[in-house]
Amino acid sequence: MKFFFSLLFLLIVGFTFSQTTDKPFIRLVQPFKDTNPVAWSGNFIIGSTCKNCAVTVDGKPVKVFSTGAFAIELNLKPGDTSFTILSTLSGKSVTKKINYSYTLPKPAEPVKVLDIESIETYPEGNLIVLPGDRIKFKVKALTHCVVSTFQDTRLYELPVSQTKGMPGIYQGEYIVKATDSFAVMKIPITVTDSLNNKVTKETKQTYSVMSPFASDVAITKGRLAHLEYGLGDDRLGGAKVGYIDSNIVLKIVGKVSTHYKVQLAKSRIAYIPEELVTLMPKGTFTPESLTAKWNVYGDEKYDYIKVGLFARLPYQSFQLTDPSTIVVDIFGATNNTNWITQLQTATEIKKIDYEQVADDIFRITISLKHAQHWGHLVYYNGNTLIIRVKHQPENLSLNNLTIAVDAGHGGTNNGAVGATGIYEKEITLAVALKLQNALEKEGAKVIMTRTKEEFFDNKERILFYRDSLPDLLLSVHLNSSEDPFRSGGTSTYYRYIGYRNLSMDIYKRMLELGLKEYGNIGSFNFMLNSPTEYPNALIETLFLSNLEEEEKILDENYQQQMADKIVLGVKDFLEGCKDK
Repeated sequence: MKFFFSLLFLLIVGFTFSQTTDKPFIRLVQPFKDTNPVAWSGNFIIGSTCKNCAVTVDGKPVKVFSTGAFAIELNLKPGDTSFTILSTLSGKSVTKKINYSYTLPKPAEPVKVLDIESIETYPEGNLIVLPGDRIKFKVKALTHCVVSTFQDTRLYELPVSQTKGMPGIYQGEYIVKATDSFAVMKIPITVTDSLNNKVTKETKQTYSVMSPFASDVAITKGRLAHLEYGLGDDRLGGAKVGYIDSNIVLKIVGKVSTHYKVQLAKSRIAYIPEELVTLMPKGTFTPESLTAKWNVYGDEKYDYIKVGLFARLPYQSFQLTDPSTIVVDIFGATNNTNWITQLQTATEIKKIDYEQVADDIFRITISLKHAQHWGHLVYYNGNTLIIRVKHQPENLSLNNLTIAVDAGHGGTNNGAVGATGIYEKEITLAVALKLQNALEKEGAKVIMTRTKEEFFDNKERILFYRDSLPDLLLSVHLNSSEDPFRSGGTSTYYRYIGYRNLSMDIYKRMLELGLKEYGNIGSFNFMLNSPTEYPNALIETLFLSNLEEEEKILDENYQQQMADKIVLGVKDFLEGCKDK
């Protein structure tokens, strides 16, 4: 480990030396090319030079930070514009010319001849549907026409007050009928003018009615299968219901692009990526079960609730606070339990209730002894559903706990990049190593995702910590934005309400460093926030894209201050748990 710290120090010294060289240079991280066609006026030139160099852009001086970083904000006018960057030091100079071609976006125009300009369908993507499903259409075509689709379904022209002044926008929907049996097809759209002239075009997506002979049951595979609430998506993926165990039986009622549509209950639909399931032979029983006998007991670290079922049914769990409660909904289960065997060895569970909240949703409510949630896991042993509830540690001192420290990114996953060219993966590792050292000085046992420059997939990280069973997890990252001046600040993130206190206590301590607030953010759909097994917090220390904040984070002393503040936040969290 000492060798690694020495190597890291040499790397940082080497990086610093390269920034203090007496030979001027210009290295840009934005834009990447010398000639840049753009469709917007607001742009930035961001890069670095030697620390003692002076920089001008078209003869106007630009601030150079102690790291050598510099940036300017542009407000382009339509047409071609060039900027000359000059870096000088001790009579030596280097220049770089950057060209922009700013073209105003063409204003949208109505369709002027008998034609269909565009067809949009919702849900997006190729669909496998069942009777009762709705296919929605939005078409842009010549105004004042008759537009129709499958089975002569009429689409109606919207008033311009609802289309931002654009005429010729038609909308409507088709409800799949029980008599429909179309195989894979593209749906035609026909526009007819007042002279009965017609134009027909097809959707880009394909549609088919689910065959009565097609498999309609699947089972999950792998250790990290997950359900999603809907078809929305962003850089973090679709909003997850949660992870579920392998070999869980799911009722398939359609498909949208690469996601199967799953009927959890009469009133609950979810989606699952196709690569996470295996289709079962036609005739496989749909997921449903009566509940059988229960057992509740504990060991030195966990309490367990075992619920007998006749099939591995899907489930969802969530946390409540004030009072602290775990709720588990089992989809497709019907109550047939007449008693629950409870042993005194269960010490964290205060009481258990159950309720048939719908014909096919069985709810288990677990009241906890302590106010703080310390983690739970839902899984199967055979067809027995097990809810494992972690005890609050008897000794809440750091020297009695195991802390997982996750240095974000790594290897081919660079993360954000600063104006100096430093990658997020390098800084997260440096801060995480200092955090490891600070925690170990307090006596904590620390588990690290990585202690060197290497790649780890986020799924690998989750499984690693599922098997390692830490008491807490801290994931270190840096934020980023296109704006190198105004966007900045520190932030922490949690997904489950029972883990909010950990992220909030760290956040308050981070603000003591004088960073501006970016917020304590909940319900965050980041993978390292997704485990329910232990309290966890994502710490976006600051914005690497912000030149002032990059200057701070490149300072090893400031990195140490951040690590120390995180430790103080963890200690605040533990202190707050003692009397609860």
